Amino acid sequence: MGYPTKEGPVQGLYALKPWYSRRLSRIVRLAVDRGISPDAFTMLGICGAVLAAGCVALGWWLPALLMLGVRLGGANLDGAVARARGVSRPWGFVLNEIGDRSSDLIVFGGLFVLATRTAGMTSAPAVLVAVAAAAASLPTAASLAAAGAGATRRNGGPFGKTERCLAMVVAAAFPAALGWVCVVVVAGSLLTAAVRLLAAHRELTEQAAPA
Repeated sequence: MGYPTKEGPVQGLYALKPWYSRRLSRIVRLAVDRGISPDAFTMLGICGAVLAAGCVALGWWLPALLMLGVRLGGANLDGAVARARGVSRPWGFVLNEIGDRSSDLIVFGGLFVLATRTAGMTSAPAVLVAVAAAAASLPTAASLAAAGAGATRRNGGPFGKTERCLAMVVAAAFPAALGWVCVVVVAGSLLTAAVRLLAAHRELTEQAAPA
């Protein structure tokens, strides 16, 4: 269970989710047949984030890409398996959100280590990573706040979770560009939060209008 969801007006790479979900359909069927808990996939996503953080910290961009794929796969599969098994529940939604937010922070931790390794603890890139991590939380905060007020929860871009993962891979591959990557994350996250809030404002205004 959870809030009703809706794709944002600008989806970004989130538009690839149906294609990605189809690639994972065999795993969903296997999980249904074996009675695997959706929470196992939430944990898989977190484990993928931990491994991805280590790869990002070391500048291993290709393993980071693979592990971020695991992180996104886990985040996709927990909800898909819950729906397919008919076991969606409010607490599962809570666990999913905590898993997603934790995974984001864990990978940003790896990016911070990369920044300190290449530029120093008090360098501009290290500071920018901290700012980017804070900014990256705003799109989800905007969506959840709007959903709490009665709007549908919006996902997607222009700079959502998938774009953040791609940014991590770029930073791992090109540490010299890490500061600029963080600037893109901050700008993209602020834009995404604004887009979601504007869409939610329109929806809530329409709901409040007399029939």
